[in-house]
Amino acid sequence: MARTKNKLTMSKLEPKLDGAKLVQYYKDMLLIRRFEEKVGQLYSMGHIGGFCHLYIGQEAVVTGVQKCLRDTDNIITSYRDHAHMLACGLPAKNVMAELTGRRDGLSKGKGGSMHMFSVANHFYGGHGIVGAQVPIGTGLAFAEKYYNTDNITAVYMGDGAVNQGQVAESFNMAALWKLPVLYIIENNQYAMGTSTKRHAAYGQALYKRGAPFNIPGVQVDGMDVLKVEEAARRAVAYCRSGKGPYILEMSTYRYRGHSMSDPAKYRDKVEVATFKEKHDPIGLVKSVLIKNDLADEKTLKDTDKAIRADVFKAAEFALQSPLPEESALWTHVLYEGADQCLIKS
Repeated sequence: MARTKNKLTMSKLEPKLDGAKLVQYYKDMLLIRRFEEKVGQLYSMGHIGGFCHLYIGQEAVVTGVQKCLRDTDNIITSYRDHAHMLACGLPAKNVMAELTGRRDGLSKGKGGSMHMFSVANHFYGGHGIVGAQVPIGTGLAFAEKYYNTDNITAVYMGDGAVNQGQVAESFNMAALWKLPVLYIIENNQYAMGTSTKRHAAYGQALYKRGAPFNIPGVQVDGMDVLKVEEAARRAVAYCRSGKGPYILEMSTYRYRGHSMSDPAKYRDKVEVATFKEKHDPIGLVKSVLIKNDLADEKTLKDTDKAIRADVFKAAEFALQSPLPEESALWTHVLYEGADQCLIKS
Protein backbone atom coordinates (compact mmCIF):
# COMPACT_ATOMS: atom_id res chain seq x y z
CA MET A 1 0.00 0.00 0.00
CA ALA A 2 1.19 3.48 -0.77
CA ARG A 3 0.82 6.56 1.41
CA THR A 4 -0.13 9.92 -0.03
CA LYS A 5 -0.34 13.00 2.18
CA ASN A 6 -0.50 10.74 5.27
CA LYS A 7 -3.53 8.93 3.87
CA LEU A 8 -3.78 5.28 2.97
CA THR A 9 -4.48 4.61 -0.69
CA MET A 10 -5.32 1.76 -3.03
CA SER A 11 -3.23 3.29 -5.80
CA LYS A 12 -3.23 0.36 -8.21
CA LEU A 13 -6.96 -0.23 -8.01
CA GLU A 14 -8.27 3.32 -7.76
CA PRO A 15 -9.08 3.69 -11.50
CA LYS A 16 -11.51 0.79 -11.16
CA LEU A 17 -13.22 2.03 -8.01
CA ASP A 18 -16.94 1.44 -7.67
CA GLY A 19 -18.18 3.99 -5.15
CA ALA A 20 -21.33 2.15 -4.10
CA LYS A 21 -19.47 -1.11 -3.63
CA LEU A 22 -16.69 0.54 -1.65
CA VAL A 23 -19.20 2.23 0.65
CA GLN A 24 -20.85 -1.13 1.24
CA TYR A 25 -17.49 -2.68 2.04
CA TYR A 26 -16.89 0.13 4.52
CA LYS A 27 -20.24 -0.59 6.20
CA ASP A 28 -19.71 -4.35 6.26
CA MET A 29 -16.24 -4.15 7.78
CA LEU A 30 -17.26 -1.48 10.26
CA LEU A 31 -20.17 -3.64 11.43
CA ILE A 32 -17.75 -6.48 12.15
CA ARG A 33 -15.38 -4.21 14.07
CA ARG A 34 -18.02 -2.46 16.17
CA PHE A 35 -19.69 -5.79 16.84
CA GLU A 36 -16.44 -7.38 17.99
CA GLU A 37 -15.61 -4.37 20.15
CA LYS A 38 -18.98 -4.77 21.86
CA VAL A 39 -18.35 -8.48 22.28
CA GLY A 40 -15.10 -7.70 24.04
CA GLN A 41 -16.93 -5.32 26.34
CA LEU A 42 -19.68 -7.83 27.16
CA TYR A 43 -17.09 -10.53 27.78
CA SER A 44 -15.27 -8.31 30.27
CA MET A 45 -18.59 -7.67 32.02
CA GLY A 46 -19.22 -11.39 32.39
CA HIS A 47 -22.10 -11.64 29.94
CA ILE A 48 -20.17 -14.00 27.64
CA GLY A 49 -18.55 -17.13 29.01
CA GLY A 50 -15.96 -19.61 27.83
CA PHE A 51 -13.32 -18.74 25.27
CA CYS A 52 -13.79 -15.81 22.94
CA HIS A 53 -11.67 -14.88 19.91
CA LEU A 54 -12.08 -11.49 18.25
CA TYR A 55 -11.61 -10.71 14.55
CA ILE A 56 -10.57 -7.07 14.90
CA GLY A 57 -8.04 -6.18 12.19
CA GLN A 58 -8.92 -9.04 9.84
CA GLU A 59 -12.23 -7.65 8.56
CA ALA A 60 -11.16 -7.34 4.92
CA VAL A 61 -10.60 -11.09 4.51
CA VAL A 62 -14.06 -12.48 5.17
CA THR A 63 -15.76 -9.38 3.72
CA GLY A 64 -13.99 -9.66 0.38
CA VAL A 65 -14.28 -13.44 0.06
CA GLN A 66 -17.95 -13.68 1.01
CA LYS A 67 -18.91 -11.16 -1.66
CA CYS A 68 -17.72 -13.68 -4.26
CA LEU A 69 -19.79 -16.61 -2.97
CA ARG A 70 -23.37 -17.65 -3.61
CA ASP A 71 -25.98 -18.17 -0.89
CA THR A 72 -25.88 -21.89 -1.67
CA ASP A 73 -22.12 -22.22 -1.17
CA ASN A 74 -20.91 -23.73 2.09
CA ILE A 75 -18.82 -21.90 4.70
CA ILE A 76 -16.85 -23.44 7.53
CA THR A 77 -14.27 -21.87 9.79
CA SER A 78 -12.42 -22.03 13.09
CA TYR A 79 -13.36 -20.71 16.53
CA ARG A 80 -12.82 -17.09 15.39
CA ASP A 81 -16.20 -17.19 13.71
CA HIS A 82 -18.43 -14.24 14.69
CA ALA A 83 -17.35 -12.14 11.71
CA HIS A 84 -18.00 -14.97 9.28
CA MET A 85 -21.62 -15.21 10.39
CA LEU A 86 -22.08 -11.47 10.02
CA ALA A 87 -20.44 -11.57 6.58
CA CYS A 88 -22.95 -14.23 5.58
CA GLY A 89 -25.68 -11.69 6.28
CA LEU A 90 -26.98 -13.30 9.46
CA PRO A 91 -28.69 -10.94 11.94
CA ALA A 92 -26.30 -9.33 14.42
CA LYS A 93 -28.85 -9.68 17.22
CA ASN A 94 -29.02 -13.46 16.82
CA VAL A 95 -25.24 -13.78 16.58
CA MET A 96 -24.95 -11.74 19.78
CA ALA A 97 -27.65 -13.83 21.44
CA GLU A 98 -25.63 -16.94 20.64
CA LEU A 99 -22.53 -15.40 22.18
CA THR A 100 -24.43 -14.73 25.39
CA GLY A 101 -25.89 -18.25 25.43
CA ARG A 102 -29.49 -17.23 24.86
CA ARG A 103 -32.44 -19.05 23.36
CA ASP A 104 -32.65 -16.64 20.41
CA GLY A 105 -29.09 -17.43 19.38
CA LEU A 106 -28.46 -19.01 16.01
CA SER A 107 -27.56 -22.27 17.76
CA LYS A 108 -30.14 -21.81 20.52
CA GLY A 109 -27.42 -20.65 22.88
CA LYS A 110 -25.58 -23.96 22.82
CA GLY A 111 -22.73 -23.08 20.49
CA GLY A 112 -21.48 -19.93 22.12
CA SER A 113 -18.54 -18.06 20.70
CA MET A 114 -16.59 -20.96 19.19
CA HIS A 115 -19.26 -23.31 17.85
CA MET A 116 -21.86 -21.31 15.99
CA PHE A 117 -23.78 -23.24 13.35
CA SER A 118 -26.58 -22.60 10.88
CA VAL A 119 -27.45 -25.33 8.40
CA ALA A 120 -30.19 -23.15 6.89
CA ASN A 121 -27.51 -20.67 5.88
CA HIS A 122 -24.93 -23.29 4.83
CA PHE A 123 -22.72 -22.26 7.74
CA TYR A 124 -21.18 -25.37 9.27
CA GLY A 125 -19.20 -23.89 12.19
CA GLY A 126 -17.24 -22.61 14.29
CA HIS A 127 -14.83 -25.40 15.38
CA GLY A 128 -12.76 -25.33 18.55
CA ILE A 129 -10.15 -27.91 17.56
CA VAL A 130 -7.35 -26.38 15.51
CA GLY A 131 -7.67 -27.53 11.90
CA ALA A 132 -10.74 -29.71 12.53
CA GLN A 133 -12.86 -27.71 10.10
CA VAL A 134 -10.56 -28.51 7.17
CA PRO A 135 -11.42 -32.22 6.67
CA ILE A 136 -15.08 -31.47 7.45
CA GLY A 137 -15.12 -28.73 4.83
CA THR A 138 -13.41 -31.04 2.38
CA GLY A 139 -16.18 -33.54 3.04
CA LEU A 140 -18.80 -30.89 2.33
CA ALA A 141 -17.10 -30.24 -1.00
CA PHE A 142 -17.13 -33.98 -1.71
CA ALA A 143 -20.89 -34.03 -1.10
CA GLU A 144 -21.41 -31.18 -3.55
CA LYS A 145 -19.48 -33.05 -6.21
CA TYR A 146 -21.26 -36.32 -5.42
CA TYR A 147 -24.64 -34.65 -5.90
CA ASN A 148 -23.37 -32.94 -9.06
CA THR A 149 -24.08 -29.37 -7.95
CA ASP A 150 -21.99 -26.37 -8.91
CA ASN A 151 -21.67 -25.14 -5.32
CA ILE A 152 -18.29 -24.74 -3.70
CA THR A 153 -17.13 -24.86 -0.08
CA ALA A 154 -15.07 -22.08 1.49
CA VAL A 155 -12.84 -23.42 4.27
CA TYR A 156 -11.23 -20.78 6.47
CA MET A 157 -8.25 -21.65 8.67
CA GLY A 158 -5.49 -19.88 10.55
CA ASP A 159 -1.76 -20.09 9.94
CA GLY A 160 -1.37 -22.43 12.91
CA ALA A 161 -3.86 -24.92 11.45
CA VAL A 162 -1.75 -25.31 8.31
CA ASN A 163 0.76 -27.34 10.33
CA GLN A 164 -1.84 -29.96 11.30
CA GLY A 165 -1.58 -33.35 9.62
CA GLN A 166 -5.28 -33.47 8.81
CA VAL A 167 -4.83 -30.40 6.61
CA ALA A 168 -2.27 -32.17 4.42
CA GLU A 169 -4.56 -35.21 4.22
CA SER A 170 -7.42 -32.96 3.15
CA PHE A 171 -5.28 -31.31 0.48
CA ASN A 172 -4.39 -34.72 -0.88
CA MET A 173 -7.99 -35.93 -1.03
CA ALA A 174 -9.27 -32.69 -2.54
CA ALA A 175 -6.60 -32.79 -5.24
CA LEU A 176 -7.17 -36.47 -6.06
CA TRP A 177 -10.89 -36.02 -6.53
CA LYS A 178 -10.79 -32.43 -7.83
CA LEU A 179 -13.17 -31.26 -5.14
CA PRO A 180 -14.74 -27.77 -5.36
CA VAL A 181 -13.12 -26.41 -2.23
CA LEU A 182 -11.49 -23.04 -1.62
CA TYR A 183 -9.01 -23.09 1.25
CA ILE A 184 -8.52 -19.65 2.80
CA ILE A 185 -5.51 -19.35 5.10
CA GLU A 186 -5.97 -16.33 7.37
CA ASN A 187 -2.32 -15.75 8.15
CA ASN A 188 -2.48 -13.21 10.97
CA GLN A 189 1.23 -13.77 11.72
CA TYR A 190 0.73 -15.63 15.01
CA ALA A 191 -0.52 -19.11 15.89
CA MET A 192 -1.79 -18.27 19.37
CA GLY A 193 1.38 -16.60 20.65
CA THR A 194 3.94 -18.08 18.26
CA SER A 195 5.11 -16.16 15.22
CA THR A 196 4.96 -17.85 11.83
CA LYS A 197 8.73 -17.36 11.69
CA ARG A 198 9.03 -19.80 14.59
CA HIS A 199 6.22 -22.29 13.93
CA ALA A 200 6.16 -22.71 10.14
CA ALA A 201 8.85 -23.49 7.58
CA TYR A 202 8.49 -20.90 4.82
CA GLY A 203 6.07 -19.12 7.13
CA GLN A 204 5.56 -16.22 4.75
CA ALA A 205 4.44 -18.46 1.89
CA LEU A 206 1.91 -20.86 3.39
CA TYR A 207 -0.02 -21.11 0.13
CA LYS A 208 2.89 -23.19 -1.20
CA ARG A 209 1.83 -26.02 1.10
CA GLY A 210 -0.48 -27.05 -1.72
CA ALA A 211 2.35 -27.41 -4.25
CA PRO A 212 3.10 -31.11 -3.53
CA PHE A 213 -0.53 -31.84 -4.39
CA ASN A 214 -0.57 -29.57 -7.47
CA ILE A 215 -3.06 -27.25 -5.79
CA PRO A 216 -2.62 -23.72 -7.15
CA GLY A 217 -2.60 -20.79 -4.78
CA VAL A 218 -1.59 -17.19 -4.27
CA GLN A 219 -0.66 -14.88 -1.43
CA VAL A 220 -2.90 -11.83 -1.06
CA ASP A 221 -2.75 -8.57 0.88
CA GLY A 222 -5.50 -9.48 3.33
CA MET A 223 -5.72 -5.92 4.66
CA ASP A 224 -6.96 -4.59 1.30
CA VAL A 225 -10.56 -5.64 0.70
CA LEU A 226 -10.41 -4.95 -3.04
CA LYS A 227 -7.36 -7.14 -3.49
CA VAL A 228 -9.06 -9.84 -1.45
CA GLU A 229 -12.15 -9.65 -3.64
CA GLU A 230 -10.12 -9.67 -6.84
CA ALA A 231 -8.17 -12.78 -5.83
CA ALA A 232 -11.24 -14.52 -4.37
CA ARG A 233 -13.27 -14.00 -7.52
CA ARG A 234 -10.61 -15.76 -9.62
CA ALA A 235 -10.25 -18.55 -7.07
CA VAL A 236 -14.00 -19.13 -6.78
CA ALA A 237 -14.34 -19.32 -10.57
CA TYR A 238 -11.51 -21.87 -10.66
CA CYS A 239 -13.13 -24.10 -8.04
CA ARG A 240 -16.61 -23.79 -9.52
CA SER A 241 -15.35 -24.74 -12.99
CA GLY A 242 -14.51 -28.26 -11.84
CA LYS A 243 -10.73 -27.85 -11.84
CA GLY A 244 -10.42 -28.75 -8.16
CA PRO A 245 -9.19 -27.00 -5.00
CA TYR A 246 -7.47 -23.63 -4.70
CA ILE A 247 -5.57 -21.94 -1.86
CA LEU A 248 -5.69 -18.27 -0.92
CA GLU A 249 -3.23 -17.14 1.73
CA MET A 250 -4.45 -13.87 3.20
CA SER A 251 -1.68 -11.88 4.85
CA THR A 252 -3.57 -10.15 7.62
CA TYR A 253 -3.16 -9.08 11.24
CA ARG A 254 -5.21 -9.26 14.42
CA TYR A 255 -5.03 -6.28 16.74
CA ARG A 256 -6.08 -8.13 19.88
CA GLY A 257 -4.62 -11.21 21.54
CA HIS A 258 -5.37 -14.73 20.39
CA SER A 259 -8.36 -14.78 22.73
CA MET A 260 -9.79 -12.49 25.39
CA SER A 261 -7.52 -14.17 27.95
CA ASP A 262 -4.37 -13.38 25.96
CA PRO A 263 -2.58 -10.10 26.85
CA ALA A 264 -0.42 -10.51 23.70
CA LYS A 265 2.79 -9.51 25.45
CA TYR A 266 4.78 -11.48 22.88
CA ARG A 267 4.21 -8.74 20.29
CA ASP A 268 6.11 -5.50 19.92
CA LYS A 269 3.83 -2.49 20.52
CA VAL A 270 5.43 -0.72 17.58
CA GLU A 271 4.46 -3.62 15.30
CA VAL A 272 0.81 -3.42 16.32
CA ALA A 273 0.76 0.36 16.02
CA THR A 274 2.32 0.22 12.57
CA PHE A 275 -0.37 -2.12 11.26
CA LYS A 276 -3.12 0.06 12.71
CA GLU A 277 -1.66 3.22 11.23
CA LYS A 278 -0.51 2.02 7.82
CA HIS A 279 -2.55 -1.07 6.98
CA ASP A 280 -5.91 -0.83 8.71
CA PRO A 281 -8.53 -2.24 6.29
CA ILE A 282 -11.29 0.14 7.37
CA GLY A 283 -9.06 3.20 7.48
CA LEU A 284 -7.81 2.31 4.02
CA VAL A 285 -11.29 2.26 2.52
CA LYS A 286 -12.31 5.41 4.37
CA SER A 287 -9.29 7.28 3.04
CA VAL A 288 -9.96 6.19 -0.54
CA LEU A 289 -13.63 7.17 -0.32
CA ILE A 290 -12.78 10.65 0.88
CA LYS A 291 -9.84 11.17 -1.48
CA ASN A 292 -11.94 10.22 -4.51
CA ASP A 293 -14.98 12.26 -3.40
CA LEU A 294 -17.07 9.10 -3.09
CA ALA A 295 -18.12 10.03 0.45
CA ASP A 296 -17.44 12.85 2.88
CA GLU A 297 -16.24 12.76 6.45
CA LYS A 298 -19.64 13.60 7.93
CA THR A 299 -21.42 10.86 5.99
CA LEU A 300 -18.92 8.26 7.15
CA LYS A 301 -19.18 9.47 10.75
CA ASP A 302 -22.97 9.20 10.54
CA THR A 303 -22.57 5.69 9.16
CA ASP A 304 -20.36 4.76 12.08
CA LYS A 305 -22.86 6.24 14.51
CA ALA A 306 -25.72 4.27 12.97
CA ILE A 307 -23.75 1.03 13.08
CA ARG A 308 -22.84 1.59 16.72
CA ALA A 309 -26.54 2.08 17.46
CA ASP A 310 -27.43 -1.16 15.64
CA VAL A 311 -24.78 -3.07 17.60
CA PHE A 312 -26.07 -1.58 20.86
CA LYS A 313 -29.58 -2.77 19.96
CA ALA A 314 -28.21 -6.24 19.14
CA ALA A 315 -26.57 -6.40 22.56
CA GLU A 316 -29.76 -5.25 24.29
CA PHE A 317 -31.75 -7.88 22.40
CA ALA A 318 -29.28 -10.58 23.41
CA LEU A 319 -29.28 -9.68 27.09
CA GLN A 320 -33.08 -9.58 27.16
CA SER A 321 -33.42 -12.90 25.36
CA PRO A 322 -34.34 -15.79 27.70
CA LEU A 323 -31.85 -18.44 28.68
CA PRO A 324 -32.46 -21.96 27.34
CA GLU A 325 -34.63 -24.16 29.51
CA GLU A 326 -32.92 -26.92 31.44
CA SER A 327 -34.68 -29.56 29.33
CA ALA A 328 -32.93 -28.16 26.25
CA LEU A 329 -29.70 -29.73 27.47
CA TRP A 330 -30.96 -33.04 26.11
CA THR A 331 -31.99 -31.81 22.67
CA HIS A 332 -29.83 -31.57 19.53
CA VAL A 333 -27.33 -33.97 21.08
CA LEU A 334 -27.89 -37.02 18.87
CA TYR A 335 -28.84 -36.88 15.21
CA GLU A 336 -30.99 -39.78 14.04
CA GLY A 337 -31.93 -40.47 10.43
CA ALA A 338 -29.29 -42.04 8.23
CA ASP A 339 -31.53 -41.51 5.21
CA GLN A 340 -31.21 -37.75 5.50
CA CYS A 341 -28.19 -35.66 4.53
CA LEU A 342 -27.27 -32.07 5.29
CA ILE A 343 -26.68 -31.52 1.59
CA LYS A 344 -29.35 -32.84 -0.78
CA SER A 345 -29.51 -33.16 -4.50
